[in-house]
Amino acid sequence: MPEQPTGGLVRPDVSVSDAVAIAREHWGITATASELGSNQDRNFLLTEADGTRSVLRVDNPVFPDSARDAQHAALDAYRRAGVAVPAAFPGRDGSLTQRWRGLSVRRSAFAEGEPMVDAGYFAPVVLREFGTLAAASVNALSALAHPGLDRAHMWDMRVAADEARGLLPSIEDSALRRRVEGTIVQAERLLAAVAAQLPVQAVHGDLTDDNVMGEHGDDARLHPRTVLDLGDLALGWRVAELAVCASSMLHHEPERPLRVLETIVAFHADAPLSESEARAVWALIVLRAALLVASGWRQLEIDGGNDYARERIAGEQAIFDAATAVPLAEATELVLDRLGFAAAAPPAPTSAGAPLAALLPGLEGEVAILDPGVESEDLAAGAWLEPDAERALVRAAFAGGAAAAVMPYGVYRLTRTRVDSADAVPTWPLATAIHLPAGGRLLITAPVAGRIEGSGYGMVRISFGDGWVCEIHGAESAPDLGTEVETGDGVSWLPESETERTLVVSILRRDAPGKVPTVDDAPLVLPEVVPAWRRFSADPAPWLGLPALAQADEAPAELARRERIFASAQERYYERPPQIERGWRHHLVDTTGRAYVDMVNNVTGLGHGHPGVADAVNRQIRILNTNSRFLYRELAEYSERLLALLPDDAREGSADRDALDTVLLVNSGSEAVDLALRVAQAATGRKTVVSLREAYHGWTMASDAVTTSAYDNPDALATRPDWVHVADVPNLFRGTYRGEGAGARYAADLGADLDRLAEEGRPIAAFICESVLGNAGGVLLPDGYLADAYARVRAAGGLCIADEVQVGFGRMGSSFWGFEQSGVVPDLITIAKPMGNGFPIGGVITSQRIADALAGQGQFFSSAGGNPLSCRVGIAVLDAMAAEGLQENARVVGGRLAEGFRALAERHPLIGPVHGEGLYLGVELVRDRESMEPAASEAAAICERLRELGVIVLTTSERSNVLKIKPPLCLTAASADFVVAALDRVLSEGW
Repeated sequence: MPEQPTGGLVRPDVSVSDAVAIAREHWGITATASELGSNQDRNFLLTEADGTRSVLRVDNPVFPDSARDAQHAALDAYRRAGVAVPAAFPGRDGSLTQRWRGLSVRRSAFAEGEPMVDAGYFAPVVLREFGTLAAASVNALSALAHPGLDRAHMWDMRVAADEARGLLPSIEDSALRRRVEGTIVQAERLLAAVAAQLPVQAVHGDLTDDNVMGEHGDDARLHPRTVLDLGDLALGWRVAELAVCASSMLHHEPERPLRVLETIVAFHADAPLSESEARAVWALIVLRAALLVASGWRQLEIDGGNDYARERIAGEQAIFDAATAVPLAEATELVLDRLGFAAAAPPAPTSAGAPLAALLPGLEGEVAILDPGVESEDLAAGAWLEPDAERALVRAAFAGGAAAAVMPYGVYRLTRTRVDSADAVPTWPLATAIHLPAGGRLLITAPVAGRIEGSGYGMVRISFGDGWVCEIHGAESAPDLGTEVETGDGVSWLPESETERTLVVSILRRDAPGKVPTVDDAPLVLPEVVPAWRRFSADPAPWLGLPALAQADEAPAELARRERIFASAQERYYERPPQIERGWRHHLVDTTGRAYVDMVNNVTGLGHGHPGVADAVNRQIRILNTNSRFLYRELAEYSERLLALLPDDAREGSADRDALDTVLLVNSGSEAVDLALRVAQAATGRKTVVSLREAYHGWTMASDAVTTSAYDNPDALATRPDWVHVADVPNLFRGTYRGEGAGARYAADLGADLDRLAEEGRPIAAFICESVLGNAGGVLLPDGYLADAYARVRAAGGLCIADEVQVGFGRMGSSFWGFEQSGVVPDLITIAKPMGNGFPIGGVITSQRIADALAGQGQFFSSAGGNPLSCRVGIAVLDAMAAEGLQENARVVGGRLAEGFRALAERHPLIGPVHGEGLYLGVELVRDRESMEPAASEAAAICERLRELGVIVLTTSERSNVLKIKPPLCLTAASADFVVAALDRVLSEGW
């Protein structure tokens, strides 16, 4: 078995001019050469006069011909399996390997694409593709047999621990050296238990982001395609191929090392791992990282001029830091869980009797089970954000007479949620915390039968079953070590105290990493590591006579459940949506306690969970809820409040229009638009409705008929009914006319359309238009357009409908209504989304004369529209908007957001125009600011990454390339700054 010297290699002494000569002499080509990086060989890019590129490789002389021949055989195996690899070019004599001054040289095709190593952030799909590629590699090489494979080299993961240990003296940083040494010991210990069960075969050995070329996909991401550099091909552990590949993923977002589980799962799908291999994966990842760091220092020590090695030092350090950021045991359990390997369970408890009787038999009184969870009713109105929220729950229980208050194991604590954070925080408790009021001494009895394994003031540790322990923290003392105890035996005392006391009880596997409770609470872990701790621990509740309440992230199961009952046309957000079960103001919280800034919910204008709205619903539903044909005060009161919000000139009327004085209430924006169209047709005695291209107005038959957005319906323009005419959309950024005077030109074109319709015997009944182009992402109408358009419509005998469902109700900031931005007054106004702050309310505001035209078509009423409950909710919303100054907040915070986005545009060319006003904004993403080519794929990918960083934002517009910014109107300046910073990070790091 040929051996490679330990401790790194000095590269062959070959210059650029030498590479040019080699190419000419051995392949007969004339080319320029530039050096590519390598730790131990020399690689050159050759470029011929016609632009043809190839790669010249000068092997380190330590490698024998047999190794090269094995590599050529591996290339053939890859091609047969469909793994993309560069073609090898034979020299003039027909041989793939040529000799030059005693060195072996080879030439291969240049792999087109982009290097993956410097690509920044990798999306989950890219991480999965690397796992799939590593699986394809081992599958392609599984049957490869060649004498050149049986060689010893330092990158063989079977000897990585010894190799890394031998390189430790080269690490000058003593603290880093100690960390690397400790990592080697840990990994070696774990691998020793499974090494004999790990399959050996031919492996690439260096299938990393540095040896794979990528291509941009339709999603604008860089995807792995072509495998390069088989210099480390040899026999090795099959699972090492995965570990080496996965380790190279870590530096693409080192703060979140567990994202590499995507790579591991994808590998397993195509090349199933045994349980022994699964146990070895993370140990091999950290061992590879340790070897990278140690060899990097050694390479600089022996080859100080190697710029390639010097540049890689920081990345290798990032890989090591990321790999060791998660305890090895914890990471291993996560791998086992994701791959579906079962975990051991503790022996089932015997009957525990009354709550806490098995632990505190002398406790008298009620045991209160506290709910600090995401859906807790006790944490309404933002109470969970108070620093002492948990203590408040305990105090309330004691005030209600409870003898003990229990914070349960495994319930994600909303009380620990952090808002405006790019990172999740620990929310899942590993133990049951039992809070007791001040009082006398209480006997603590063993809830399990076993042996005293650990003791000391404040802690009792009882071993039981096969490798499990029960720990009780907060006790006085314990029996001697080794004492056998039965269930119910006294093991300690809860000390007498004049203040509150706490016992923390946990059931743990003996090999669980140390998580020490605080003085008065259970330790908590991040949601992403909960699957590991569900294996390392068990809920103490069955042993303590308490209800088992432990939770897990059920979002994948809930998604599958929804997909079973959803139609394909029903939309949902995100590739892997979080399960949202709580909202407060402009924050959404998923079931694991992760908070997100909500930048899309214009329905909840006041913000989520508003107590005023909740109180209004609670009060009114207990008193009366009926339909609007009965007489009650709420309907008139709410209608009067709505009318009072209109500008003075709208309430007064003019020569060409009536005063707006009548309100018709329904349940949604779609119904409001539907009703407005029906009213306009009845009032004019005509049918034709003019709608703008690229508009969205609703989903009912009539509102969908005037919806012309190809984004919502690709066949929209071709399938409009004959009573709908589609006019040009006055978009200053993408429309027919741009720049000064565009508004008049668009209006003139609309006038020409109206003339043609009249000539065809299809005179206009109504013109419907969003006052701001909301579906386009908040694009403001050109100056003068709407006033000119309204005048032409009225002159033609039609009515003007302002669709304010998205853009009205204070969202503009500088005005309450969107139409005020254009200085006009419509004949009909449709409103909905924010009216009920999530409660279904919609409406039409018009004149009594126009509304009375409905009488010719029969009576109008809505079963739920305008009922006492919806009106009371609507009044509460208006009260809150005024009391909380939300329109002014929209102006101020919206201006701050827009300034922040425009500042980002100065640094990130992907950002084009920033549209809108107040808190209806649109950040348009373009690949080229001159051509305005939409960056739709990038926009979708950016939204996915922003969700990972705690921001909910989605795309809109006909081209789906605009980030729509329409948050609750209570958005704070701090949250706005957080959103801008998150977008900056994504645009800087990748998506």
